[in-house]
Amino acid sequence: MPEAVTMLLFIAGLLICIGSGLSIFYALIFGLGVFFVYGLIQRHSFRAMLKMSVKGVGTVKNILLVFVMIGALTAVWRAAGTIPYIIYYSTKLISPHIFVLATFLLCSLISVLTGTSFGTSATMGVICMTMGRAMGINPLYIGGAALSGSFFGDRCSPMSTSALLVRELTHTDIYRNIRLMVATSALPFALACAVFLALGFLSGTGGIPRSAVGLFAENFSLVWETVLPAAIILVLSAFRVDVRITISLSVVCGGVICMTEQGMRLPLLLRTLALGFRPQDAELSAMLSGGGLVSMLSPAAIVFLSSTYSGIFEGTGLLSGLKKYIGAIGRKLNPYGAYIITSAFTAMLSCNQTLAIMLTDQLCGELAGSDTRRAICLENTAVIISPLIPWCIAGTVSLAAVGAPMSSIPFAGYLFFVPLWNWLLDFRKRKVSINIG
Repeated sequence: MPEAVTMLLFIAGLLICIGSGLSIFYALIFGLGVFFVYGLIQRHSFRAMLKMSVKGVGTVKNILLVFVMIGALTAVWRAAGTIPYIIYYSTKLISPHIFVLATFLLCSLISVLTGTSFGTSATMGVICMTMGRAMGINPLYIGGAALSGSFFGDRCSPMSTSALLVRELTHTDIYRNIRLMVATSALPFALACAVFLALGFLSGTGGIPRSAVGLFAENFSLVWETVLPAAIILVLSAFRVDVRITISLSVVCGGVICMTEQGMRLPLLLRTLALGFRPQDAELSAMLSGGGLVSMLSPAAIVFLSSTYSGIFEGTGLLSGLKKYIGAIGRKLNPYGAYIITSAFTAMLSCNQTLAIMLTDQLCGELAGSDTRRAICLENTAVIISPLIPWCIAGTVSLAAVGAPMSSIPFAGYLFFVPLWNWLLDFRKRKVSINIG
């Protein structure tokens, strides 16, 4: 009974914040207080509750550091001309009929390079939406393709904080996880490409606004050296260099290019790393502004606060009753089915991807059978189901950054195909094993 009352209070706080338009951060603060009081009522000491909270934060301490580094990375890639270079030459190859597909592929590329769905949405997503609207393409299609592409890399990039979190939780090798993620999403990716290509042929056939892309050539020195920061990410990731070292070297390389190729002075570079890139040209600023350490403060604060929940839930056993029901679901359906249902529930409850991943792992971890399978189950469910929940910040922030309506979510085909395909595979394997047995 106390557990049910505690969860209902938290859910009420979430609903009030969502209904009134308040930041989800306030609901998380309220929830921390509610769960803390629950622990005290269950005769855990105040000191013990603090230890539980700190234990939860300890799980994501490396993630928080990477968050800050990604803020600097997304700023310097803008300022150095890395992203403008990729966009400028990519758009020369795009026909209006394949623009929706190109949006998905370009956002996928940037999200793999940066590992951040928010950064991808705020850069490539914004530009694709701007161009798509000018071409008369339905913004629902562009929004769905951009959301799918943004979370393609969020799921399987070595730079991704969610992939790093899964590694921390499951004690697995991130590069082995990535290979398995590629294998388990190959068909969903191909199917998503086919759907986005079909949507493109249903859309308008206007021309690409070259004037918008031309701004990049006017304001940046688009020499080949500007792609070196992206190349560093790709090469060092292939050699499994530590993510923090990889990002640091990319930021340093980007900073050198900012000063040598783009004519940026050191004080302005440091300001850009901290506060983000803000070009003076108003039209260029609308497409390319963003990044910087400050851009990651809000999501980092939400991750920090929500991470305390996992330690409290584990230490107080608040979710132990729910875990029994999930185990029954896993036996009746299959592990993937249980992961899908649980991750949808935890994303609805927590309103953020990080806590959804951590809670899903706590509730379903025993169903997977091995740490590697546990990691892949999390990547194929909690990581990409979170942005499909309309009030979860994973999707709302990304779509808001792109300038797409929330009704774009049903068109984010890739995010639906991955969990469904893997659930069908798991169901088929289970059926075959039962028949053999």
